[in-house]
Amino acid sequence: MKNNNLGKLIPIMFAFFAMGFVDMVGTATNYVKADFQLSDTMANFLPSMVFLWFFFLSVPTSLLMNKIGKRNTVIVSLFVTALALVLPLFGYNYPVMLVSFCLLGIGNTLMQVSLNPLISCVVKGDKLASSLTFGQFVKAIASFIAPIIASWAAVKFGNWRILYIIFLVIGVIATVYLWMTKVEEDEPSANSSSFLDVIKLLGIPSVLLFFLGIVAHVGIDVGVNTAAPKILIERLGLPLTEAAIATSVYFLFRTIGCFTGSIILAKWDLKKFFALSVALMIISMIGLFVCQTKIGIYIAIACVGYGNSNIFSMVFSKALLFMPDKKNEMSGLMIMGLIGGTIFPLLMGVLSDALGSQTGSVIVISCGVIYLIFLAAKFMKEQKA
Repeated sequence: MKNNNLGKLIPIMFAFFAMGFVDMVGTATNYVKADFQLSDTMANFLPSMVFLWFFFLSVPTSLLMNKIGKRNTVIVSLFVTALALVLPLFGYNYPVMLVSFCLLGIGNTLMQVSLNPLISCVVKGDKLASSLTFGQFVKAIASFIAPIIASWAAVKFGNWRILYIIFLVIGVIATVYLWMTKVEEDEPSANSSSFLDVIKLLGIPSVLLFFLGIVAHVGIDVGVNTAAPKILIERLGLPLTEAAIATSVYFLFRTIGCFTGSIILAKWDLKKFFALSVALMIISMIGLFVCQTKIGIYIAIACVGYGNSNIFSMVFSKALLFMPDKKNEMSGLMIMGLIGGTIFPLLMGVLSDALGSQTGSVIVISCGVIYLIFLAAKFMKEQKA
């Protein structure tokens, strides 16, 4: 990669780190649940408030990008994210946390829609999937350290929300860095798409398959993020400060997966790696259903962490390359698929309360894995054809 492009890629990767702030919702949800003695249904309403905005704002954001550009849209998203991180520092109750989670979702929607195609302005062609995966690796670092910082702050200072201060400082640095960097963007199409034009793209079978793949991936991601500590608490009686490390185990292997995936995807066939990733998730679901020991549960969490780590970038890159003249529109549609982060936790909370155990959560997560099995089979059939 040319040095000029590398200089542009670094601030974009800082923004990817800020994108990872949204993954602290699982950790934050568990602490808020304990602090305010919430039911599973009420607690899981919080992450739903984050991911609800992906459904409503993704396509409008893709149209906004056509007007103000990808870089400027990312900068706006970083401002909104900073506001979300400031609120809990001045007041801490359930309504404030709902508003904070909503703003975090709005900011992350703007960021996800605009940041992924912004990379395509710097990295071209068959290296795009690898670069997107490396961005997910940087994002996963933030996801991985969030529960560790929260647990450390809770034990050391009795205040897990110190996490918000640390992430706020990093977010401000990312905003300033990107604002000072100029990126040459593709000229928007002269015939700008309307909202209805973008939604109609879901009528194309391949686009719908990609969209549902993103729904399943994010549902699994948020689902495991939220349910893993609860499974350890329920089956082994661990305190939350110790059980929260399960989220770090998930994101550790997601981080490892993203890093190794960026290397593997640069050299190996995407469809085969997709199938291997799904196979690991199948093993994980079996483990989460039957394991009653800490090491067994950790192994299951590690398998789904690694397996799910590259699904987003593989599906997203296929979507962008499927309609390269509609990058902004396709990005908006794919990020709208992050509504899976709203649907899965709500269903998990209801089913877990109904069954009286976290087995309900695992059932819902497994439904997402079943769809990815179907998608992997479609990809392999496409390869043979």
